[in-house]
Amino acid sequence: MTPFGERLYLSTIADDACALAREWGLGLELADFCAASNMDEGFPAAEPALRRELASAKRFVFHAPFSELCPAAVDPLAVELARKRYRQAAALARRCGAARMVVHSGYIPLIYYKSWFLDRSVGFWRDFLRAEPDLTLLLENVMEDSPELPAQIAAGVDDPRFRLCLDVGHANTRVSDVPPEEWVGAFAPYLAHVHLHSNDGDMDLHAPLGEGTVDVPEILRRAERACPDVTYTVENMHAEPSVRWLAENGYLRRPKC
Repeated sequence: MTPFGERLYLSTIADDACALAREWGLGLELADFCAASNMDEGFPAAEPALRRELASAKRFVFHAPFSELCPAAVDPLAVELARKRYRQAAALARRCGAARMVVHSGYIPLIYYKSWFLDRSVGFWRDFLRAEPDLTLLLENVMEDSPELPAQIAAGVDDPRFRLCLDVGHANTRVSDVPPEEWVGAFAPYLAHVHLHSNDGDMDLHAPLGEGTVDVPEILRRAERACPDVTYTVENMHAEPSVRWLAENGYLRRPKC
């Protein structure tokens, strides 16, 4: 099994991600382009930070934009917008040396019928992957109330380049009817990546590990047992407390100089 530290990434939403990645030999999940405008007119302002990030680590996951993007949208022009933005993101991921890209499903409760959303999503992602043969997509849960819909989408796409990203913080908010540790088993056949952060069981706070109500040890135990090659991203605005928690609890070791 690959050591935990070699499967750990830090999201660049953290102000200390680059420094910690260098210190601990961790990867980075590039979140600079979660705002789609940073791929357009905002790119000149975002590029210096991106260059620093690329110089701070040796392995990367790319997080695609997500606001107002829904591959299963009712309006066909909205679907085209999602396709355009994801293609832009895929091209940028390749430039950054990232072979995996996190995407959101765009699902909103009480707006979409799940069976309809499932069919539309499967068709969209199959078409997208045909045009992106060198990219693996990681579908992240956000507002889904249970793990069934993302798992059904992955089963329907039926492609080894389409995997799931379990966001344990999102699975612990008010929108979820299923405890986050139980999402692991449902995702297991397709689980490839996990976003680690915590909250109080209500709002999506992106709090450090060891705070809040997320049972991180149990989630890690289940994930490591079910998917030994799964990778992780610490997704905090300041990552040092979570990195320290992982080290103090025996998951992470400082690399030898």
